[in-house]
Amino acid sequence: MASLLSKWNRLGLVKQIIIGLIIGVVLALTIPDGAKPIIIFGSLFVGALKAIAPVLVLILVMSAIAQHKDGKKTNMKSIIFLYLIGTFLAGLFAVIVSFIFPVNMTLVNEAEGVTPPSGVVEVLKTVLLNVVDNPINAISNANYIGILAWAVVLGLALRKAADSTKNIISNFSDAITKVVTWVIKFAPLGIMGLVFESITTSGLDALVGYGKILLVLIGCMLMVALIINPIIVYFLIRQNPYPLVFKCLKESGITAFFTRSSAANIPVNMKLCDNLGLNKDSYSVSIPLGATINMAGAAVTISVLTLAAVHTLDIQVDFPTAVILSVVAAISACGASGVAGGSLLLIPLACSLFGISNDIAMQVVGVGFIIGVLQDSFETALNSSTDVLFTAAAEYKEWRKEGKTIEIK
Repeated sequence: MASLLSKWNRLGLVKQIIIGLIIGVVLALTIPDGAKPIIIFGSLFVGALKAIAPVLVLILVMSAIAQHKDGKKTNMKSIIFLYLIGTFLAGLFAVIVSFIFPVNMTLVNEAEGVTPPSGVVEVLKTVLLNVVDNPINAISNANYIGILAWAVVLGLALRKAADSTKNIISNFSDAITKVVTWVIKFAPLGIMGLVFESITTSGLDALVGYGKILLVLIGCMLMVALIINPIIVYFLIRQNPYPLVFKCLKESGITAFFTRSSAANIPVNMKLCDNLGLNKDSYSVSIPLGATINMAGAAVTISVLTLAAVHTLDIQVDFPTAVILSVVAAISACGASGVAGGSLLLIPLACSLFGISNDIAMQVVGVGFIIGVLQDSFETALNSSTDVLFTAAAEYKEWRKEGKTIEIK
């Protein structure tokens, strides 16, 4: 048994996850009823990640800011710029693709009982109210905007604290980080349970009728991940970006695809940033911030489904107006985490640009719910892996200026 465990540990986490994924698929296709108990592994894994993530963000951000010394460099300005430009370009690319490959959809009433925001102002209002949320409430409800705000305020307040106090905070930070490594070790079992549950409960039959819209959505997200983002990264690091892109997709995108939660993937991304040798002062803030505002996948979803509704209703739209949609999609996507239902509930807001009634827009949201099993998985994988990608690219840009070697293994 000890020998087997030793060989298992030598495989590396990504290979372990792939093995867990394959086992989950095989069990779902061969003995879906007999293997049903393994679903608990997926639930436990996601539950553990979601439980540790709010505490991790609060402690790590607070510790990083409290112990930050004047003159110590971080890359937050560059990272935030990359988040915003990346989200906008993703939305713009989705608009262009939707014009080249226009698709229609069969509208359905699958979104009854949900209330979308009435406009961008309401989205931004929700974000601002989340900033001033009660800290205990923010942690219990995984309100990361509120958690970040309190972590920053407490960190600044502790800048002048005694060294002994800062050491205690640092020790807590190290302890939470250690707990995260323990949780992530169970990723192969968790992924096995999640993929088994996804195949046995959701199935793919309902998606066949929406194959074309899914093809455009997923195609856009893959193009953003494999073409748009690498171009952005290349301009920063001036070397082949794909080793970094593929590492982020493998070690962050895979888990995000199955957990379908950027929040749950925060611990995974933190661990990956540590493995890449990045500055903890930067990534301890940029990763939870990215889970909140870096929403390229959401911008793609909003743009593609909105323009699909436009084409279905045979509304004539010029390209400049559609470009405005990409701006609205980017702004709305950045606030998506503050709205229950995420990116899908922001579609009525985008549809209103073209005079589409709320009743019809909610039918578009219904289509989104039907294809959500794949749409949301790809969207989260793109969003979450890009958090690490842009954090690393901003730091590697500084390494290049300093003459340091950038080597991705």
